[in-house]
Amino acid sequence: MLAIKNIQKNFGGLKAVNNASMFVKEGSITGLIGPNGAGKTTLFNTIAGVYVPDNGEVLFNNENISGLKPHELFKKGILRTFQISHEFSTLTVLENLMMVPANQFGENLLHAWFNNKIVKKQEEEIRFKAIKVIKFLNLQKLTQELAGNLSGGQKKLLELGRTMMVDCKLVLLDEVGAGVNRTLLNEISDAIIRLNKEKNYTFFVIEHDMELIKKICDPVIVMAEGEVLFQGKFQDVKNNEDVIEAYLGRGMKIKVKQ
Repeated sequence: MLAIKNIQKNFGGLKAVNNASMFVKEGSITGLIGPNGAGKTTLFNTIAGVYVPDNGEVLFNNENISGLKPHELFKKGILRTFQISHEFSTLTVLENLMMVPANQFGENLLHAWFNNKIVKKQEEEIRFKAIKVIKFLNLQKLTQELAGNLSGGQKKLLELGRTMMVDCKLVLLDEVGAGVNRTLLNEISDAIIRLNKEKNYTFFVIEHDMELIKKICDPVIVMAEGEVLFQGKFQDVKNNEDVIEAYLGRGMKIKVKQ
């Protein structure tokens, strides 16, 4: 589904991403890990249209999407979440979800004035879908809660819910576990797995929490110093000496609960 071919992104003399190539298969939950400064977020920003690559190309279903803007990628079904959630804090959970679908009739002043019936009909359809999303994510008790009052983990669930409000094909998840307690993280990871299995969502996940990576990701890609260091199953990644050295230094072990 996603092919990253020899992507390079420079900032002055710094090669943040250096000729990196990797693939994300349709229907997979692919993990992207690496020490701080490895180039993971820069690569995500390049895929997501925040940066234009200096070299190489990004292909989505064999279409070159290099340099397309985030709103153009949104229309193609590519959505990106952030390490720090970007909710509308003064709107409710329900309203946050209802904001997502593009080209709503109510956004057009002429429709709002002269075609109120079609505006209300579409709004009810969107509301119905949002309520289904809230139920899927077990957020019913928070339906009318202001999004700004949610915990960090609840905001991450809300961001996941926003991807469900459109015809989403590929979700770029940036550190979904950051600042989230273990109980809510389990709920988030279970929701990701359900979306993958039940709705065929494809996920590309940056994450530092190795227990979460172990639970949801196959395969796992490792970056270091802007380059792809290793790719394989989690167990192979965990035991690879080059990966261990990049993270911890030679002679150490990456510890993950069994």
